[in-house]
Amino acid sequence: MYSPPASILQKYAEVLINFALNGGQGIKRGETVFLHVPESAKPLLLALYEVVLRSKAHAIIQYMPDEMEKQFYTQADDDQLRFFPAKFLKGKIDQADHFLYVLAETNKHELEGIDPKRIIQRQQIFKKYRRWQEKKELAHRLTWTLGLYPTLAMAREAGITLTQAWEEVINACYLDKPNPTEVWRQIQSKNLSIRQKLDRLQIQKIRITSVNTNLSVAVGQNRHWLGCDGRNLPSFEIFTSPDWRGTEGCVYFNQPLYRYGHLIKDIRLEFKGGRVVGATASCGQSLLREMIKAKNANKIGEVSFTDKNLSRISRFMAETLYDENIGGRYGNFHLALGASFKEAYLGANHPLSDREFRDLGFNTSAIHTDLISTEKFTAHAVDTRGNSVLIFKDGNFVL
Repeated sequence: MYSPPASILQKYAEVLINFALNGGQGIKRGETVFLHVPESAKPLLLALYEVVLRSKAHAIIQYMPDEMEKQFYTQADDDQLRFFPAKFLKGKIDQADHFLYVLAETNKHELEGIDPKRIIQRQQIFKKYRRWQEKKELAHRLTWTLGLYPTLAMAREAGITLTQAWEEVINACYLDKPNPTEVWRQIQSKNLSIRQKLDRLQIQKIRITSVNTNLSVAVGQNRHWLGCDGRNLPSFEIFTSPDWRGTEGCVYFNQPLYRYGHLIKDIRLEFKGGRVVGATASCGQSLLREMIKAKNANKIGEVSFTDKNLSRISRFMAETLYDENIGGRYGNFHLALGASFKEAYLGANHPLSDREFRDLGFNTSAIHTDLISTEKFTAHAVDTRGNSVLIFKDGNFVL
């Protein structure tokens, strides 16, 4: 079975710690980094720990045994399901300067057969924890990132070998280069240039069209575009959190969604007045509709585009982290149902109240579900004067 060389893991750890965290600047001496790493990704944990120690920072390791979630959901009673370790989690937020999460699974179908209502209910319980984290992030005192450690089970789910899965990670993260961190800083600069062009357009709404999609999304007031800030690695997408109230039309997502150990395929949504009024899928339709029933999960919190010339991701990986950044032939667009990113507020250095964010059309939810299309599409932007400008065609931004 394939195992990534130590030299690759060392480069991977370096770029995760010294680029992805702290918005591309890396960690600093004396800071505290929480390393959330599953058992199956232990080789990467050892490399991450070494980089943190070498940086004279402090690592707090949360090492998670594989395949324990099903035991919880099958055995926990209602009181255990509702348990919220407030003191522990509040202390964790207070202590942390950075969070690093590694995605690695040994059973992609572990939660099959579990009632999705229980999983969604559990997510809702931890909403307060996410609000604490968000507040510290908006104050620029906390950063986080996600990285992928492919396993045999994950590779099989994508229909590829483990070697191919690791080849995709190595390619996507530029681990084949002598200094991946420096390459990522160059990509960050290119990404910023596109985002600044989008900001200058003063976009009022975006219309996305393809053979199966005709959707209008209101960008909203005081928004700016985000991307490649280290929150995910790799990250090529350019996105914002729009005014959910101005979403109208129909949209089709040709990429499968893996959620709660289940597969959902061929998702079609219809929006009216900003809310999902129709939802179908060829597989997993009941779960899709159950998800949308969660509070504010029938509204969008993100609209995103990935330029094929920015992304090195070429194949389906059965992981949102990679699939939402796929380049391929036509790039991609995706929407997220649920929570918005408040960082998309143009005046993020001047925090607003929850009510003020709601008044601007930012969505608040315990859910954030990315839905992805790699179909050939075009996107036009309509500015505040009513002028329509083509911004995306044939997989590329055309700014």
